[in-house]
Amino acid sequence: MTDAPLIPTVLHAEHVALGARIVPFAGYTMPVQYAGTLAEARAVRSAAGVFDVSHMGRLFVEGPDARALLDWVHTAGAAETTPFGRARYGLICNEAGGIIDDAIVYRLGEERFMLVANAANAARVCAWVECWRAGRFPNAALTDRSAGIAMIALQGPDAIRIAGEAARFDPAATRPFNVAEAHFMDAPTLIARTGYTGEDGVELMPPSEQAPALWRALLAAGAAPCGLGARDTLRLEAGLLLHGADMDETVNPIEAGLQRFVRLDRDFCGADALRPAVERGVERTLTGFLAAERGPAPRAHYAILSGGERVGEVTSGGYSPSLNANIGLGYVPTPLAEPGTPLTVDVRGREISVETTALPFYVRGK
Repeated sequence: MTDAPLIPTVLHAEHVALGARIVPFAGYTMPVQYAGTLAEARAVRSAAGVFDVSHMGRLFVEGPDARALLDWVHTAGAAETTPFGRARYGLICNEAGGIIDDAIVYRLGEERFMLVANAANAARVCAWVECWRAGRFPNAALTDRSAGIAMIALQGPDAIRIAGEAARFDPAATRPFNVAEAHFMDAPTLIARTGYTGEDGVELMPPSEQAPALWRALLAAGAAPCGLGARDTLRLEAGLLLHGADMDETVNPIEAGLQRFVRLDRDFCGADALRPAVERGVERTLTGFLAAERGPAPRAHYAILSGGERVGEVTSGGYSPSLNANIGLGYVPTPLAEPGTPLTVDVRGREISVETTALPFYVRGK
């Protein structure tokens, strides 16, 4: 049995032409860096960077049962009162409350929604939503349009200006966590004021055939091309979790510190399992930590220690160029997650002193 071939995004040739280092990621060939991870992260924080995120899943849910279906599978829901153009971040949980994925629901019309899922989970999410659609919400249609619609993230202090210059529309008219429909080169393009870096910016979704032209226009207007390495550094600084590292089906949203994205005043898949977790509390909690000294960076699966005893492990970690310090995330017993708690991390046999801290590590404008 052979592995499935890797899928190039519609922008693959653009990345190769720019000299990107290409790596396999979630079944795709993706650029991990161009000028270098730290330089690209700094470019986003100081000006603007552009990322190919076309590997993400774009699922359209339409029809009379569309809202009810998404309200069932998504912890933040798609309530009837959700305004057109509004985006909602939340979790997709199994019946036990484990996190299948985190995803954004965009309300595009009366009975038209888009669900954006992580690349590694897109097929699983599509199958999960289809299972509930077929069993309980048959008057909804589910369509995977990931191949036909590209996705480009433009992030940073200059992102809004560059988007306006390159694509000839006014993204400033779209408020944060909202989406609008516009045109680029006479093609319908979705513009969402969302991102995964902690900076202001937009995620542009043109038809795939128009994506290379839009990519080049954004670079010509001043955006730096950025890869997966910078994106991971930026999201960690912003305290944004990565599914498959900081959360998965063995973790519930309460343990992950994501309760604010869970509407427990209604029924949804996993709600019955999550209510007791809120009422009783959880034994472990995801915490951020900041290293007290420079040195080797903490990485996933390194042991977190208290009093010399292993109490948890790192889920994400690395060097933060914005803080000039090593940072990380990890699950520890809930009492130890209190900000200011001293712990240590075993970094390849060397115990590094760290202190727990509230998230995010980096806040734009501070």
